[in-house]
Amino acid sequence: MVSAFLSGFLLGGSLIVAIGAQNAFILRQGLLRSHVFVLCLVCALSDAVLIAAGVAGLGTLVAASPRLLAVVTVGGALFLFAYALFALRRALRPQALTAALSGQGSLKAALAACLAFTFLNPHVYLDTVLLVGSISATHEGAARTAFGAGAATASFVWFFGLGYGARLLQPLFARPSAWRVLDLLIAAVMAAIAISLLRGLT
Repeated sequence: MVSAFLSGFLLGGSLIVAIGAQNAFILRQGLLRSHVFVLCLVCALSDAVLIAAGVAGLGTLVAASPRLLAVVTVGGALFLFAYALFALRRALRPQALTAALSGQGSLKAALAACLAFTFLNPHVYLDTVLLVGSISATHEGAARTAFGAGAATASFVWFFGLGYGARLLQPLFARPSAWRVLDLLIAAVMAAIAISLLRGLT
């Protein structure tokens, strides 16, 4: 149970911690101290709902077929290796993340932008529903639930940490070297999870 939760937490964290429109938006709102709690909650709950859908639906479907389980396990491992390679490539050519500081805007406009960044991004479905859902199928019963809970918890920790820690993070992530270290850590975690998945097939 604990190892499944931790595995889900590490996977969820590795998937969500990357330079992107959604994270840049939350960082910007955090720097402005504008609607931070609501926006972080929306992002985290959105991830939790998608993860739950993947774990409950796809995870159950895959677990019922040993052959399909093997296929998605290999596929998931390959995807994680590819993700690790992309993270390594970003580490070789890091970029600073710049958050615009002009204008706070209304809560309605901020929520609309937040939902668009979340649900109009095709990668969110690949990461949460398909990838997390498929990998959760390598666990059974309560362990699968713990895996999904770990992935969802990572989203809450990341978004609230980014939103409320933005003022502290701004000087750090204004330097490309900080993103290099972060991407190297992401690559290492992704590769480690992929290797553990493949070992589970033997």
